[in-house]
Amino acid sequence: MPLFDPTLRHPMRFPDGTVNRCIAHLPAVIDHPNITVGDYSYANDFDPPEDWAARLAPYLYPGAPERLVIGKFCQIAHGARFVTASANHAMQGATTYPFAIFDHTALEAFKGAFETLPDTRIGHDVWLGHGALVLPGVRIGNGAIVGAGAVVTRDVPDYAVVAGNPARVLRMRFAPEVVAHLLDLCWWDWPPERIEAALPALVSGDPAALA
Repeated sequence: MPLFDPTLRHPMRFPDGTVNRCIAHLPAVIDHPNITVGDYSYANDFDPPEDWAARLAPYLYPGAPERLVIGKFCQIAHGARFVTASANHAMQGATTYPFAIFDHTALEAFKGAFETLPDTRIGHDVWLGHGALVLPGVRIGNGAIVGAGAVVTRDVPDYAVVAGNPARVLRMRFAPEVVAHLLDLCWWDWPPERIEAALPALVSGDPAALA
C-alpha cells in the first residue's frame, strides 16, 4: 500500500470513502512561525478545530522566544497539548502575577525572564496518548510512547514508554542494541518508496530485521 500524500489536509478515509476530518496531517494545517512539523505527522481531535496550532500549543504565540519542533511520522491523540515556555510566569520575584500582559508599560521589568526560553522538541515516530501534557522545554526522543494522561516534565529517552504524573519510564521498547540500530537507520528519512517496501519489517515484532 503506498504512503498517503503528505500534502493532504485529512489523510484518512473510512472504507466507504468518507474523509475522517478528525484526523489532520499537521504540516498541511499548521502555518505558524514558531512551529515546525515533519512530514506525515498527524493529530486526532474529536472536535476538530479551525486552528490546529492554537489547539495543540495554546500558549505559543507568533514571535515568541521559543519554538515547538515536531518530527516526522508522529501520532498525537485527542486532548494532547504542548504547554510551551511562554506559558510560564516569572518566578524570581515576590509575586508571579503577570502584570505586563495587562499593562505593556510594565514589560521592561519582566523582559529579562523571557529573553531566552527553551524550545520543546518532539522526535520522530513519537506517539502521544490521549490527553498527554508536554511541559516547557522537554525533549521527547525518537520512537517514544507517552501514555494517556501523562504529564511530561522532563526529557524522555529514545524508544522509552512513559506514563504517569509526573511521567516516568515504565520500560524501554527494545534492547539497547536494537535502539541503536533504529537510530542509525533513521527510517523516517528514507524516500517514500523505500518506506513502502519496508512496511512489513517496520510493523513486525523484529525491528532488527530492518536494513
